[in-house]
Amino acid sequence: MEQNSTMLGKIVEVSCTIKSALKGRNFEVTLKPYLTVEEKRLAAAADPCGCMEQYFTLNEDLKQMLESSKDSAKLDAMKRIVGMIAKGKNASELFPAVVKNVASKNIEIKKLVYVYLMRYAEEQQDLALLSISTFQRALKDPNQLIRASALRVLSSIRVPIIVPIMMLAIKEASSDLSPYVRKNAAHAIQKLYSLDPEQKEMLIEVIEKLLKDRSTLVAGSVVMAFEEVCPDRIDLIHKNYRKLCNLLVDVEEWGQVVIIHMLTRYARTQFISPWKADEVVDEYNENNFYESDEEQKEKDQKLKSTYTMDPDHRLLLRNTKPLLQSRNAAVVMAVAQLYWHLAPKSEAGIVSKSLVRLLRSNREVQYIVLQNIATMSIQRKGMFEPFLKSFYVRSTDPTMIKILKLEILTNLANEANISTLLREFQTYVKSQDKQFAAATIQAIGRCATNITEVTDTCLNGLVCLLSNRDEIVVAESVVVIKKLLQTQPAHHGEIIKHMAKLLDNITVPVARASILWLIGEYCERVPKIAPDVLRKTAKSFTNEDDLVKLQILNLSAKLYLTNSKQTKLLTQYVLNLGKYDQSYDIRDRTRFIRQLIVPNEKSGALSKYAKKIFLAQKPAPLLESPFKDRDHFQLGTLSHTLNSQAIGYLELSDWPEVAPDASVRNVDVVESAKEWTGILGKPKKEKPTEKFYSESEEEEDESTSTSSSGSESDSESEKEDKEEGSTDETSGSSSPSEESTDSDSDSKENTAKKTSRAANESDSEDIKKKAEGISKKRSTSSSSDTESSSSEESSSGSKSESDSKSDSEPGKPRSATSTKKEEKTVQDRKTPNKQDVFLLDLDDFCPVTTPVTVPTAAVLSPSLTADLEGLNLSSSSVIDVTSQVSVPTKTYELLHRMSGKGLAAHYHFSRQPGLFCDHMVPVQVTVTNTTDQKIDNIHIEGKKLPPGMRMHEFNPIECLEPGGSTTVTMGIDFCDSTQTASFQLCTKDDHFNVSIQPPVGELLLPVTMSEKDFKKEQGMLTGMNETSATIAVAPQNSTRLVIIERVMKAANLGVVSSGQDNIHRFAAKTVHSGSLMLVTVELKESSTAQLVINTEKTVIGSVLLRELKPVLSQG
Repeated sequence: MEQNSTMLGKIVEVSCTIKSALKGRNFEVTLKPYLTVEEKRLAAAADPCGCMEQYFTLNEDLKQMLESSKDSAKLDAMKRIVGMIAKGKNASELFPAVVKNVASKNIEIKKLVYVYLMRYAEEQQDLALLSISTFQRALKDPNQLIRASALRVLSSIRVPIIVPIMMLAIKEASSDLSPYVRKNAAHAIQKLYSLDPEQKEMLIEVIEKLLKDRSTLVAGSVVMAFEEVCPDRIDLIHKNYRKLCNLLVDVEEWGQVVIIHMLTRYARTQFISPWKADEVVDEYNENNFYESDEEQKEKDQKLKSTYTMDPDHRLLLRNTKPLLQSRNAAVVMAVAQLYWHLAPKSEAGIVSKSLVRLLRSNREVQYIVLQNIATMSIQRKGMFEPFLKSFYVRSTDPTMIKILKLEILTNLANEANISTLLREFQTYVKSQDKQFAAATIQAIGRCATNITEVTDTCLNGLVCLLSNRDEIVVAESVVVIKKLLQTQPAHHGEIIKHMAKLLDNITVPVARASILWLIGEYCERVPKIAPDVLRKTAKSFTNEDDLVKLQILNLSAKLYLTNSKQTKLLTQYVLNLGKYDQSYDIRDRTRFIRQLIVPNEKSGALSKYAKKIFLAQKPAPLLESPFKDRDHFQLGTLSHTLNSQAIGYLELSDWPEVAPDASVRNVDVVESAKEWTGILGKPKKEKPTEKFYSESEEEEDESTSTSSSGSESDSESEKEDKEEGSTDETSGSSSPSEESTDSDSDSKENTAKKTSRAANESDSEDIKKKAEGISKKRSTSSSSDTESSSSEESSSGSKSESDSKSDSEPGKPRSATSTKKEEKTVQDRKTPNKQDVFLLDLDDFCPVTTPVTVPTAAVLSPSLTADLEGLNLSSSSVIDVTSQVSVPTKTYELLHRMSGKGLAAHYHFSRQPGLFCDHMVPVQVTVTNTTDQKIDNIHIEGKKLPPGMRMHEFNPIECLEPGGSTTVTMGIDFCDSTQTASFQLCTKDDHFNVSIQPPVGELLLPVTMSEKDFKKEQGMLTGMNETSATIAVAPQNSTRLVIIERVMKAANLGVVSSGQDNIHRFAAKTVHSGSLMLVTVELKESSTAQLVINTEKTVIGSVLLRELKPVLSQG
């Protein structure tokens, strides 16, 4: 309804414009009879002024203009009509008047008439048939656009009676001199085939003729007709294979997609598998110790002669490679699937960079690309491991993209990167997107299953999530823990007990059922808890979900078999409840269990084996990727996306065991000479693309690839750093953008001084050699390093290549200064690789790499401060650090006693400034020995701190007696961010990985200042430096004392005196950089308050605002 009203409103606007243009003319007001009652009502509602009526009269005016004897009036009318069509308006009523002008001698009118007829010929077939003779004459018109348009109109008239006429027209058009007309003939083939499939044989003859066409305009269209009409006629492609490969680069984009898919199917039937070479190499490496020399020689000969790639196979791979730089995502995806299905495994990795580049596109393209990457990453992890950072989840990603990225990260997990990924997953679990948080927990479970080294770490992390406030997170954690415990249940009796205690609080049916299954399966390990759990669940049996009821029945049966003395009556009670349950599943299960475990006269032989049936060893579940079974579909197809075979899907055939005869692709001598000339000339065109993909090129052109990879990696890293500045800031490492900018500026400087360098070339021979060596070093180490941090490959990369080309060519001399800078750059680039790099850490605020000293105001005596305040000097301000007023009592768990083998540790923030260093936050750690043996030498080792962060360790605790507890103090410089400080809490025998993450309120030092100074500083911190929110304040929180108490408990702030009762001001500065943090709470009417934070550290300010809102609003 709204769309109709909008359309009618637009028509009203047009009609009003026409009214003003045609002022003075009289129009008859009529409504056309084809209008329905609903349309008339809509027209009346949308046109209160009566302008709508003139729109219908306008059609009459256009008809009169079309019947005019003047060509100018007809041309004007046709332009208006085509304009109406372009705007989506219905102009079908004018069909009779327009079709009369199809025989016009004016070429411009005729073109516009055919544009109109192509749009409406299929709807108005009867009227179009009246002019069919005119269309036939137009097929002989000297103008190619008229001939092509006539053929398009003719093929749009879908009436079986004119099939012979269409067939004749297509045959004539296929021999037309104009490639545009031949292209339209190929389009008409598909229309005719759908109208009359019996014409297939004649159409195949036309397709065979058009396949020989050498025009790039025709190639894509005729291959599309081939795929629609006769995709199984591979013999038609043999003679045209090499020509299509050579024309591919110049064909229009959508034609390239069709041709690449067709050639992929063709290659799978004509060439032998290139993957056999990899199998032979593996077999060759497994040498027998007792192998004789003759056998070794035979193996060497087999390795040499087993596989040689067909030249036509190589031609296809070589000619599709440049298309990886295409701007069209469909073309890049088509080439990627071709390399995946046809290229040797060692060469397939070339597509990874291009696919990662597509992740910069819109979300629909991202979704398709990520699905294909997910399938690839299962079989060949190495392809995408260098781009791990590109798959880190962003907060702006939609849920479907987040889950696909999570799937890929899980597929790429290995021993080397699992610690980085688990930290990322910890952030994802806190996401507000509950579906994504649940998927993250499943991903942690899969990592724990696949990588045994981190199984215990993941299990402990999931146990910690059981205390999460979010029920969905807890439920998903329970389900995953249940699967993990099946792998080694003997070691985790404590966890089962802990989960049993959670049963009262968890309401999600799947989670409750999982806990009950665990207790029933391992009831002998928790003999005291299991009967009590059955007692509790028996009480709530009638209110439980069916899934939970089934597990209660199973639990009762298992306990009856293992502990019948305590549970016999409970089991009978539960079985009686299940006997009369509304669900027939529950009733059937109850009857089955009763007959099996309670022996009677009717019991069969199975009752003897009841214990073996119920308490049999169950195999541990396999946590597999949902994309594991999609590889049998061709990548990039609709079937692969849906994971179900779609209509029209053509399966890829298996590689032939023996290669078919290659001579079928040979053509006549004249054609062959032309084609092979084109093939031999191809590498000259490919040199820029070799530069672009130098890192995975074969070692045919080693010098070219070596020099080009350095320039490419520099230019790509520069572009990547511009686009992902926030990523590099988050990692806290030295920014590669600075390095690439330096190298870029060096190249510009070298270019500017090219003449002077040439003059001194003979004097700088040593420098020249040194620069050459460094350039080679960069071409290897920098390319790999840049790839790991790069996630985009730009199609316009040639510009950045040329900018940095002078910097990377080894033949050009460089100054000693730039050489030293080059060495330093290489060293700097290697450094960040030793540390974990995160793309997304929501708690990172400030990428501080080196401590920044901020001058603080002089400390003044109270009397002098009062004197200065009285002088009202506008230029003076007193801002002084004060001691803490409120010390929070909240403690955080550092090490759980279960994870620490009896050693427990908690920490809290003491708010004592300058205890170790001006930039460090003091942290008090309380260590407790819960075992019955003393623990020796408790100390800190293995610090893993983000760049710029420092830690002052506490003195080692020599001995901690059983049941003893001690408190020590340590200092951490968090660099004004809430990044996690990770380290190992060690004893004499064990090492435990722990981490401390500060609340944002503990990164501040309270300051004292006057109200005037507060307002002055606040006035300088407005705009982007100000964040605010309106909150509802509970009545009991509106008093001054309560507000001050709650705010200072949440954050280490100082109170600023205020002359107004409804305004409360607080001030602090950040511990590391000394940036001011000004907080204002202004009470409004109707129990609301305005909370304003002014600071240069905008991210810290927004997070502090988020933390203070619940503090003031809760009761």
